Amino acid sequence: MAFAERLFAPLAQIRSKLHAPSQQVARNGISHATKPTGERHARTQIAAALECSLTIPCPDPTAEERERDGHQTHGLNLARQEDWNALSVDITQAEANKCKTMGGMSVAELLAFGARADVVGAAEHALLSGKPDRNAPLMVGIEALEEVLAEHPSDPVIAAIVAKAHMDIGWAWRGTGWAIEVPAQNREAFDAHFDRAADIVAPFDGKEMKSSLIASTRCGLTAGKGSPTGTIIRNYESWIDFDPKNTQAMRAMGSHLLPRWRGTYEQLELAARRTAGRTYDIWGAGAYAWVLLDAISVDPVACARLDLDYFLDGLTDILRRCPDQYTVNLLAAYSAITMGSTPTGHDEADQMRAQIADAAGWIVKDHLTELHPMLWAHAARGFDNALKVRCPDRFAASGYADALRYLTDLFRRELASGQQISFTEHGVVAQTRS
Repeated sequence: MAFAERLFAPLAQIRSKLHAPSQQVARNGISHATKPTGERHARTQIAAALECSLTIPCPDPTAEERERDGHQTHGLNLARQEDWNALSVDITQAEANKCKTMGGMSVAELLAFGARADVVGAAEHALLSGKPDRNAPLMVGIEALEEVLAEHPSDPVIAAIVAKAHMDIGWAWRGTGWAIEVPAQNREAFDAHFDRAADIVAPFDGKEMKSSLIASTRCGLTAGKGSPTGTIIRNYESWIDFDPKNTQAMRAMGSHLLPRWRGTYEQLELAARRTAGRTYDIWGAGAYAWVLLDAISVDPVACARLDLDYFLDGLTDILRRCPDQYTVNLLAAYSAITMGSTPTGHDEADQMRAQIADAAGWIVKDHLTELHPMLWAHAARGFDNALKVRCPDRFAASGYADALRYLTDLFRRELASGQQISFTEHGVVAQTRS
C-alpha cells in the first residue's frame, strides 16, 4: 500500500528488516498406542471397572471456551465491518466494568484480540514453516491497521490494538525459545515490530488514564524488549492495581521475572511477596501463589527455591475467596497434572513438585463438585498460552480421561473395597455398592 508506506515511515523500516529467516522445523514426536495385551489388558479392565464406580458431573465441558470465542468473534466482526468506533466503545465499557468470563479472562482483552485476529493469523500462517516466501504479504494486514490508527490518532483503544498486533507478529517471528536460539533475521523482525509498538503506545499513559488495556500493552512491551527488571515490575504493578482480580496479570508477571527473560530468582520472590502484601485484602496469601504458578512449573530452580508453606497457604486462600468450580478445577489440575506428572531431574524441584501434587488430594476432596475437562487438558500441556486447540471436543475428552485417571487413583482404596464414589454439590460421597 503506497499510501501507508508514505504516511508511516516506521513501517518501511520494518519492511526493510524483514529478511527471510533460517528455516526452523518443529518436529513433534508422535507415539501410537498399541492394543493392551496380557497383564496390560487386565489392568485396563480393572481401571475401567473402577471408573464405572466413580461419578462426577460434567455440565458443560467447553463453556469457558465458547464464552471467550463469543467475545473474540464480536471483536473480529466489528473490525471486519470497520466499525472501529463501536469496538472502542465496547472495549472501554468492558474495561470500566472490569468484565470477565467465568474463568476470569478480561473481556476487553478478548475483544481486542478478536479485532486483530485476522491480521495476526495471516502473519502466523505465513511464518508457520519458519521461512515465508519473499512475496508473502506479511505487511498488508498491519498496514491496514496502521491506516485505522491514523484515522483515530487519539484513541487509546485503537492504539493498544495496533500495538498488540505488532507485538503478536513480532512473537510469530521470534518464537518463545531462548534468545540465543533465535536466528538473527528473526530477531531483527521482532525488534522492528516491538519498536513500532513502543512508538504507538508512547503518547498514552495507562496509569493516568486508568486503562488496564494500555497497562497490559506496556507490560508486554517491556517484558518482550528485555527492559530493566524494575521497569517490568512497575508496569505489572500498575496493571494489577487497575484490576487486582485479574490473575492473568499476576501469572504473566511471574513468568517474565524468570532469568530467561532477564529477571532474577530474588526479584521474582520479592515481587510475589510484594504483590501478596498489596492485594492481601482481596487474595490473602493467594497472590503469592498466582505470581509463582506458571514460573515454578517451567523453571526447576525457581521451584526449588519456593517457600512451599507460603505457596500452599496461597492456594488455600484462593479457594476460600474463589470457591467457584472453575478455580477449583484449575488448581486441582495444576497440582495433580502440571506439577505431579513429569519429573524434571532436579532433585530439590521434584521434591517441591511432589508436595504440591499432594495438595491436589485435599483440593479435590474438600472443594471439587464437578469436572471442567478443558482445564485438565490444558494442565497436561503446561497451560501453554500459545497452544492452538483445533478441536475443543477432542481436547476436552483428553482432559476428561486425565482427570478420571487421577480421581480413580486418588480413591483407589475406596473403589477397590467396593464403594461407589459420587461427587455432589455437597461434596464427595462414598457409599457401599449394593
